[in-house]
Amino acid sequence: MKLLASFEQFKQNSLSFGEGKERRPARLAILLSGRGSNMLALLEATKTGVLHGLAEVVVVFSNKPDAFGLEAAAALGCPIASLPSQGRKREAYDADAVALLQQYQPDLVVLAGYMRILSPAFIQPFAGRIINIHPADTHQHQGLHAYEWAFENKLPETKITVHLVDEGLDTGPILAQQTVDLRGADTLQEVERRGLAVEHELYARALAELINHGRHAERSEASLPH
Repeated sequence: MKLLASFEQFKQNSLSFGEGKERRPARLAILLSGRGSNMLALLEATKTGVLHGLAEVVVVFSNKPDAFGLEAAAALGCPIASLPSQGRKREAYDADAVALLQQYQPDLVVLAGYMRILSPAFIQPFAGRIINIHPADTHQHQGLHAYEWAFENKLPETKITVHLVDEGLDTGPILAQQTVDLRGADTLQEVERRGLAVEHELYARALAELINHGRHAERSEASLPH
């Protein structure tokens, strides 16, 4: 994993996960619209992987009440919530989604296949604390169908990108990237398989780095003379 971030937006929010021995795990709200494979990988990472002791999933949320990811999260004992988005205006829906999510007091909002473009009504209340994973280099391809783009263009490799979310489409500061070798991947399914294997590992590691970085910044600021 190559860490690329300017973490300034994250640090400016002064996230606190508790002090000293009482330092608590970061509270994650994971948002999805579909099967939730990244959500499941992150949930596992909080239990036995790189996020163990660093983070906890306080809610898995979906704009689709029938999303398989919700069922999968509930089966593992994770709190779930949903709010149907169909037929709703984006700003009004996002304001309601924010109000619902704020009940869970998340430190970070983690997008994991959440198939909506977020409006300022959503982004501003969580500014600098929304993280997304994108299956391409965001400087080369934004939006949907990134694996199809890589396959159709016969790319020898692509990059998975973890980034902060701003008000543009996949334009936020990059936190981490990892290359996916696509040589010999002669079907779209194989491209997706290789990409998802990297996604599931990179996302957890990038979040762990982000949380640790925030904690280090807190300790550094606390040690400064006042």
